[in-house]
Amino acid sequence: MAVEKTMSIEIKNLFRNFNHSPVLKGVDLKINKSETLVIIGRSGCGKSVLLKHIIGILRPDSGEIVVDGVDITRLRERDLMHYRKRFGMLFQGAALFDSLTIEENVAFELDEHLCLPYNERKKRVKEYLGMVGLEGIENKKPAELSGGMRKRVGLARAIAMNPEFILYDEPTTGIDPIMGDIINDLIVKLHDQLKVTSIVVTHDMVSAYKIADRIAMLYRGKIVFLGSPEEIKESPDPIVRQFITGSAEGPIGHSDV
Repeated sequence: MAVEKTMSIEIKNLFRNFNHSPVLKGVDLKINKSETLVIIGRSGCGKSVLLKHIIGILRPDSGEIVVDGVDITRLRERDLMHYRKRFGMLFQGAALFDSLTIEENVAFELDEHLCLPYNERKKRVKEYLGMVGLEGIENKKPAELSGGMRKRVGLARAIAMNPEFILYDEPTTGIDPIMGDIINDLIVKLHDQLKVTSIVVTHDMVSAYKIADRIAMLYRGKIVFLGSPEEIKESPDPIVRQFITGSAEGPIGHSDV
């Protein structure tokens, strides 16, 4: 008999407007513990906005985000800060601090929350950089690294606090296909090694097919598809089919975001 997965995050009827323009229009989505869920959709459709709601950077106009039974949209700021410690996030541009060394970038959250002894801090940074294949670059600055290396440093920083959840915002954008595949392999490796719940926002279907347990498609502010990579490939929905094939012809118009 199949064992039902424990529900990790449940998003219920989530709405969010910006300057009276609706972006999220009643999003419903359930994310299982320890799965890799990929959220796809056109640029500007609200994927990154949804990710920022999950981590608590943004608050919705209405709706709920329930994490292990707690609606985080109702938390006070102090409690929300504690909640965010359960998450690591790889931002689209890696969001490294240019004035800091790679070691200081990776250790940023450690320094903020743990105050580790110097040798322990150094050991951890070396370990996390090793996990993303970047040994021996602790003393370099971000400007000395390629785009793909900066992404991997951002990933090392994201895992530094041993998070339960890792969020990825367009992890393969802005890098070449070979480096993109390296990033995909790292996402799979870290998911398996750390047993985390991974939520990945992307419009890269090659990446989605490789890393996802399930894929959710966001369209016009709602989830219009949720299923496995195999199921989305077989979907008869013309909106889904147009997106996954990259066709300019179909029901998604230029103004559909």
